[in-house]
Amino acid sequence: MYSHKNLKSFGLATAADTGAALNTRPRDAAMNTESYDYVRGNDFLEVVHNPLSTFSIDVDSASYANVRRFLRSGCLPPAGAVRIEEMINYFDYRYPQPSGDRPFSVTADVAEAPWNPGHRLARIGIKGREIPWDERSPGNLVFLIDVSGSMESPNKLPLLKKALRLLLERLDERDRVAMVVYAGASGLVLDSTPGNEQGKILAALERLRAGGSTHGSAGIRLAYEVAARNLIRGGNNRVILATDGDFNVGVTDQGSLVRLIERQAAGGVFLTVLGFGMGNYKDSTLEKLADHGNGNYAYIDSLREARKVLVRQAGGTMMTIAKDVKIQVEFNPARVQAYRLIGYENRLLAAEDFNDDTKDAGEIGSGHTVTALYEVVPVGVCFHGRGVDPLKYQRPARAAAPAEGSDEIMTVKIRYQEPDGGTSRLIERPVVDSGGSLRSADPDFRFAAAVAAFGMLLRDSQFKGKATFGLVEDLAASARGRDPHGYRAEFEELVERAASLWRQRR
Repeated sequence: MYSHKNLKSFGLATAADTGAALNTRPRDAAMNTESYDYVRGNDFLEVVHNPLSTFSIDVDSASYANVRRFLRSGCLPPAGAVRIEEMINYFDYRYPQPSGDRPFSVTADVAEAPWNPGHRLARIGIKGREIPWDERSPGNLVFLIDVSGSMESPNKLPLLKKALRLLLERLDERDRVAMVVYAGASGLVLDSTPGNEQGKILAALERLRAGGSTHGSAGIRLAYEVAARNLIRGGNNRVILATDGDFNVGVTDQGSLVRLIERQAAGGVFLTVLGFGMGNYKDSTLEKLADHGNGNYAYIDSLREARKVLVRQAGGTMMTIAKDVKIQVEFNPARVQAYRLIGYENRLLAAEDFNDDTKDAGEIGSGHTVTALYEVVPVGVCFHGRGVDPLKYQRPARAAAPAEGSDEIMTVKIRYQEPDGGTSRLIERPVVDSGGSLRSADPDFRFAAAVAAFGMLLRDSQFKGKATFGLVEDLAASARGRDPHGYRAEFEELVERAASLWRQRR
């Protein structure tokens, strides 16, 4: 165990001005070692063979902020950086507050798909209960900060310090804060301290400087040990990992890091991952750590984004109101030929996982909104699926009589657990398609559709249909509505940048 008194490598540092969003290319493209997973878009599935679609929710927003960084630096993002569900869920939607004792509300509706008017677009929306910051549970927060040499640039450790200061200044005597750092070794630079001792906490943060290799696994173990020692029953116990993800000493392979996080997360401590920087950014690793650590994942490219994640949306980022949230949709074969889940490719679950309370899934924070979109092919519309050979030993199932007489196109089921665990609870909601046009859909529906189309264009998806950047711009502009922080207006600007870059590429 180390303390701040004998960790000379974690000395004084001066932060550079990092308030502006990143807008420059890496100095040497040949040295760019950023890594992203290959993501194959979900295909259409025929209802007769696949009546159930099951997946874990995802409240991460890192992909959108990272895509923004690429576009503002004059580059189209790699396809693996574009996770459409994270782009959609970057934005808030005006879903109703939950009623009764449920931690979230469920909304579902249907309109035409803008990129394929013959198809329908089904939306599932979830809104987490908003808990005022002053009414939050006491917090046991352990900041796990990467101070390795790769964090030296202005858009990394200096920006990280400014970002964490925004959150730290909002804490009070109910909270406790500890600070663990890692480079070639790991160390405890601040033991668990009351949140109202701002001077002591901020002084520890400002003393940090970058240098050395990245022994992330040692830091992870120590951070969770500190969190476990100071565990608050019924409180917000959380490790906040701030890094570029470039682990190069100790446990470095993704599989071993994920298993390490899974073991640590079993102790009831949640995880928030904050990604920083460019050039050596390891998005693939950080996403997996958040997914397997009962956590959420954001990318901080500017002080403005830090304010969004750690101030405006602090409740969603820091306060879990439901965990292991899974969605299962059953489609009615009398109304639907085929369907395609847009995004969530790395969140798919087996149908049997839905009722398995030991199966890990995503978390919802206070005030979070989650949106999932399905592109649906109605019965009677021309559709050429991949198909399979006729079965030898059984005949394909037919729609049951109640399905044939129903207007329902699908039923949405959601399972969730309380933050402290226990037996899951079930919410079930049938969905009817009343034949509404896209024009008649509410602005939030149209805006989410615009973001989905934008993601498909950036990925050059085979399912983009008639989508164009012009269609996305028009759809987003028609659905901007009230935009107090300018996030939707910014989206329109990014669409224009992407369209220009795409023309240059062609």
